[in-house]
Amino acid sequence: MKKNGKSFNSQQSLNGAIKSICDIMRRSNCAGALQYVPELTWILFLRILDERETHEAEMAQAVGSEYRPSLDSPYRWQDWAAPDGPKRAELGLGTLGALFNFVNGDLIPRLKGLRERPNSTSRQKVISEIFSGIERTRIDTERNFLDVLDKVHEITAESVDTTHVFTLSQVYEGLLLKMGERGNDGGQFFTPREIIRAMVRVIDPKVGETVYDPGCGTGGFLAQSFEHLAGPNNEKVKSPDHLETLKRRTLYGREKDNAVYPISLANLVLHGIDEPHIWHGNTLTGAETYGGLFAGAPALYDVVLMNPPFGGKEGKEAQTRFAYKTGATQVLFLQHVIDSLKPGGRCGMVIDEGVLFRTNETAFVQTKRKLLDDCDLWCIVSMPGGVFTAAGAGVKTNLLFFTKGGPTKQIWYYDLSDIKVGKKKPFTLEKFEDFFRLLPSRGDSERSWTVTRAEIDAKNYDLKAVNPNAKSNEDTRTPEALLDLIEAKGREVAEALAALRLGRA
Repeated sequence: MKKNGKSFNSQQSLNGAIKSICDIMRRSNCAGALQYVPELTWILFLRILDERETHEAEMAQAVGSEYRPSLDSPYRWQDWAAPDGPKRAELGLGTLGALFNFVNGDLIPRLKGLRERPNSTSRQKVISEIFSGIERTRIDTERNFLDVLDKVHEITAESVDTTHVFTLSQVYEGLLLKMGERGNDGGQFFTPREIIRAMVRVIDPKVGETVYDPGCGTGGFLAQSFEHLAGPNNEKVKSPDHLETLKRRTLYGREKDNAVYPISLANLVLHGIDEPHIWHGNTLTGAETYGGLFAGAPALYDVVLMNPPFGGKEGKEAQTRFAYKTGATQVLFLQHVIDSLKPGGRCGMVIDEGVLFRTNETAFVQTKRKLLDDCDLWCIVSMPGGVFTAAGAGVKTNLLFFTKGGPTKQIWYYDLSDIKVGKKKPFTLEKFEDFFRLLPSRGDSERSWTVTRAEIDAKNYDLKAVNPNAKSNEDTRTPEALLDLIEAKGREVAEALAALRLGRA
């Protein structure tokens, strides 16, 4: 493959390249991350797709087999976007606006329509869906657009030294985090990656198991599950069949939001998953926008990993599909998750604390009772209040871990709620070290304890983590003792003032 003369041999250099692209977009009608990340998504995706298909074509040619690319000339990146592309040269010689006319009037509509072509491939359907919400480029001028294309063209798999630099997929996750920062509205779709890594490690999906996220947002749980199963540079992969299983028959998700759904697809493709099985529509109502990538998905799953939206509300249409009626989105998702697990299936789920302690709403109590009756809820981790603040939400959360096929006999709690988290002190994976040490034995410590099912039933299914071993900061002195202390301190002050006056006299 052609070399671009650019090499990224440090994380700083690659981050700097991505930042410079975002800077151009910010001055080009894409002021915030919710505007420039979707725009960069489709541009970066076409760049990586072109590189990947060029490599695949060379491999096919080497063994004498036929290769059918997803895109024909002049719609490939190498034709219209690369600095030396023939279509780009032709457009450059044309009238002012020729490039935008091609991109907005020809390229984007063509790619959006790929799924409708006879015998369209799975990859072509993915391309269509990544472009499903795009009508035209958001960048304001052709000059700025060309600057972005040139900088993106320099970012290739061969130009990134993976011994010193995070993979491109991790850089992309950094962009997604920008969507979730305070002041943006993307936090509801983004779970901090340190939390995801810990949850995937606890659940430990195995090759041959199916992994499902019914509200997958930007695809973080699915992408991390793939990395966990494949290992760095696919080092855990034992055979071609092994890799095919991971890429095509392992990961499944659903997402409702029209803007975030294409981003989840692109994120998974950048992680090496060529055919993401993401269903586009409302999981809770069953209303489907596009289900073409979900064909052949199983009805029940071995593993569920998810973070449902905090504080969402659903109407009657969704509630009619569930045994326990409520508008609370997270409670409906909890019911959906229980119903989606195979017997023996495992789940790791983020839940806001209100679900755990609320006992005054029937559906909350009934859902928690179903969870404890049908599943072994073996662990609850109480998280610090600020963990999701950087991701657009300050809600106090907990992590639930359970296995279907209960019932629950006791719950092991682990308390991280006292850890201070802020922008300069982010929550990191090392905070889980003691948790992972104690997890196999479910041992007691200053941060961990066990509660029996009988105790939970007696509290009407209040599952909130209340650490009995926490050091109390409560002042136990009586009012009389405090008055005596104030009087004594007053005498000390009076004596000190008298000494000062005597000294000045």
